[in-house]
Amino acid sequence: MSFETLPPLLTEALTARGYAAPTPVQAAVIQPEAEGRDLLVSAQTGSGKTVAFGMAMAPQLLGEDGRTDRPAAPLALVIAPTRELALQVSRELIWLYAKTGARIATCVGGMDASKERKALNQGAHIVVGTPGRLRDHLERGALNLGSIRVAILDEADEMLDMGFREDLEQILDATPEARRTFMFSATIPKPIVALARRYQKDALRISTVGEDRGHGDIAYQAVTVAPADIENAVVNLLRFHEAPTAMLFCATRDNVRHLHASLIERGFDAVALSGEHSQNERNQALQALRDRRARICVATDVASRGIDLPNLSLVIHVELPRDAEILQHRSGRTGRAGKKGTAVLIVPYPARRRVDAMLRGARINAEWLSVPGPDDIRRNDHERLLSALMEVPVETDDEDRALADRLLLERSPQDIAAALVRMHRSKMPAVEELLDNSGPPQRGERPSNDGPRPGFEETVWFRMDVGRRLNADPRWLLPLICRRGHVTKTEIGAIRIGPEETMFEIPRAIAHRFADALHRTDGEDRSPEGGIRIIPADGPPPPQRSGPRPLGSGGKPNRPVLVRALGPQGYPVKSPGAGPRGPRPGPANPQQRGKFRQG
Repeated sequence: MSFETLPPLLTEALTARGYAAPTPVQAAVIQPEAEGRDLLVSAQTGSGKTVAFGMAMAPQLLGEDGRTDRPAAPLALVIAPTRELALQVSRELIWLYAKTGARIATCVGGMDASKERKALNQGAHIVVGTPGRLRDHLERGALNLGSIRVAILDEADEMLDMGFREDLEQILDATPEARRTFMFSATIPKPIVALARRYQKDALRISTVGEDRGHGDIAYQAVTVAPADIENAVVNLLRFHEAPTAMLFCATRDNVRHLHASLIERGFDAVALSGEHSQNERNQALQALRDRRARICVATDVASRGIDLPNLSLVIHVELPRDAEILQHRSGRTGRAGKKGTAVLIVPYPARRRVDAMLRGARINAEWLSVPGPDDIRRNDHERLLSALMEVPVETDDEDRALADRLLLERSPQDIAAALVRMHRSKMPAVEELLDNSGPPQRGERPSNDGPRPGFEETVWFRMDVGRRLNADPRWLLPLICRRGHVTKTEIGAIRIGPEETMFEIPRAIAHRFADALHRTDGEDRSPEGGIRIIPADGPPPPQRSGPRPLGSGGKPNRPVLVRALGPQGYPVKSPGAGPRGPRPGPANPQQRGKFRQG
């Protein structure tokens, strides 16, 4: 299918922009069946839906000559959830309708409202804005929606999630009932269906999202780590992929601030986007990414809405999304317009089951991998380095050749090549050693019975109020013990994980120092598992029973029931009052304790 059915001036604009053929969503909205009808469209981010609804609304905006009349009251209204997305939509419509004489006004929060009112008073054919600012202009009488012929809700599901339902209803109620209404959304949940039922008539349902997974051009990967290793995993993933532009997603602005500062300290060129940044700061950050002065953007979900970075090839979910819809929205920042992208989920060990279920629900086939280690990163560095050096242009001038001859007189070719390698490597941030990057323990694995290892002949046992019921695992318990007790992994002896609690041994020689460190750090650990209590035990655990487990009434071994007590990030949460010791002080929910930040 081609653009032959469009007005000639729009076809010229598309050709000049490099469009050879419409994308699937663009072809769907200009088919004869869609002409004059309301549209309910689900399409992935980056599929060209802005141009799609720009083409679909052309019959309501352009006259027989393909041009617009003198601007008066707006004829088309586009509502977007964030400033960035509204500004992006406005830019796309400006070039698409440039030759038609259409005037476009943009109304978004963070901009000068008086200038927006002036633009509206002077007349506009298309108004693009965010719900809050449009409602404000409407209530002040600056925005007249009585002549609207087309109303468009872009990323409608996100606007409902952000609490804009009342704003949207007030705005749509102010438009004529005879208008066309387009709703574009990555997903069509029940709230969108209800909104469509109220404000659309005989809507044509269009879906261009593949049935096999959320985004066909995105390769999904998942890496499992100890909670204390999340930040180190981020560093190694960035170094392994060395993407031209990468976006890192955190759940809160505090975590964005912390991770951004940590990456800057390690030598990465990074910018941050969150609700605490002004519009000017956001514009500067985005410009730095487009100019290649920065390669990494650390952002919250809301702050990333509407960001269009053509070279974005890597998305890292530093903190896990709440559900599959947010996962797809985040990941949709890459794999746009036919380009390939990679989305990596950093999964703390206790969250593995939850993430598996979320991926299955989203029909996403993710590849489960280990976090890249130093050897993997060095191999990639070597390949990239060789490629970069081999790309040096052959064309040189006399000054270059003279300098090369001087270098060859003073140094051997091997020394010069080694110096070039060192210069390239010096610009690369250091690789991180993970606390534990081993795979899951094998079934049936048993501790050695050859006696205690040196230094553990005399030990003191401590206990933690977390066990198998809350997914206790040495891979994330070890870093927690080290951090709370100011010891190393080599100073921790045997670990015995029971249904309700975990016991571990510390050499008697350092037990007093370990207990003092526990007392000092009590209540100060802000990590997701910081609410776990560690106290001295009354004695060693009972001997581990050998042989088969006793059978229950059903003829199966008595095994503890897995309690679904995981917080939003998948970390174990023990309810206050659980266990033999009664309630413990402080919030037990990791969402209240707040951070992936370790130490």
